[in-house]
Amino acid sequence: MSGLDEFVGQREIASPAEMEELGRAFGRALGAGDLVVLTGPLGAGKTTLTRGIAAELGVRGRVQSPTFVIARTHPSLADGPALVHVDAYRLGTDGELDDLDIDFAHAVVVAEWAAPFADAVADRWWEVEIDRGWSGTGVDNACGTAGPHMAAMEDAAPRRVRITRHW
Repeated sequence: MSGLDEFVGQREIASPAEMEELGRAFGRALGAGDLVVLTGPLGAGKTTLTRGIAAELGVRGRVQSPTFVIARTHPSLADGPALVHVDAYRLGTDGELDDLDIDFAHAVVVAEWAAPFADAVADRWWEVEIDRGWSGTGVDNACGTAGPHMAAMEDAAPRRVRITRHW
């Protein structure tokens, strides 16, 4: 199992391009048998990060959210491992994740929303938590501010990314 040791800790990511570049850096550090669990709200950048991982791994297919298919396998275009992109949001138990029959030992698995189930399928795994922060914009949704301009500000806000290892 390779690893993301050099990435452990917290950082701020300023743009989608920077999030994808972080994914590329992850992709250079990952290998067959690695499980990366992504946690964060909708639109935080989980799939953008996964696109970067996929680009670096050199896999086939367009990376998009696997929400409706639950798991999508992207085979390697070279001699590297496949990328399995999972959305565990609708799974109720770790048994349901196991029922997907994912080859965890021979693929890089990136699983969104899978933190409650990860220990059941892997002894070692990485968690990437992405938070959509306002970063000083002065906007407070609790005060009732809303609308398209608020969504645009939230989309443009930097993300806080925290990487931890579990084992």
